[in-house]
Amino acid sequence: MAKKNHPIDRLYRTILSRRKADPQKSYTARLLKRGIAQCAKKLGEESVEAALAAVSKNRRAIKAESADVLYHLLVVWAATGVKPKDVYAELARRESRSGIAKKAARRE
Repeated sequence: MAKKNHPIDRLYRTILSRRKADPQKSYTARLLKRGIAQCAKKLGEESVEAALAAVSKNRRAIKAESADVLYHLLVVWAATGVKPKDVYAELARRESRSGIAKKAARRE
């Protein structure tokens, strides 16, 4: 399903490889060492920054903040044991359902 050369897969492998790096030399190692809550907090902060960039219609900032969101999301995946292929499978599962039908099913 997923190509191992996709940028998301490459970034995820890089993040995994940094788990045991020196936290004094690797931001990723430092973030992972601080735990899931800190990783999630950073993801939330970056998500807000991306949303603010979108509201301001600043395309350069949207691209930069989107990259930050993706990086921090992958750090959260690594911290919680979620693999990109797991998310790809969930996305594939959802492809056949409309967003409206999906939301309606949640209310049931």
